[in-house]
Amino acid sequence: MNDEKLLERIKFDKNILAGKPIIRGLRIPVAMILELLAKGSTNQEILEDYPELEPEDIQAALFYGLKPPKFVNGT
Repeated sequence: MNDEKLLERIKFDKNILAGKPIIRGLRIPVAMILELLAKGSTNQEILEDYPELEPEDIQAALFYGLKPPKFVNGT
């Protein structure tokens, strides 16, 4: 999946978690996924705990974490 497609999975909705970046409109913040990974959770553990997530969602969260907000927001 290319970079642009990955970033399309990251959404911003002022009505969900005060506009923080979330995965595909779900109430799952990107920051939470990054924190779980930083604390040692595996992708498989995260997918088991959050079955609505897809492997590409975790990849998108990681990619988002690498890019400055200016790039991600397109401004």
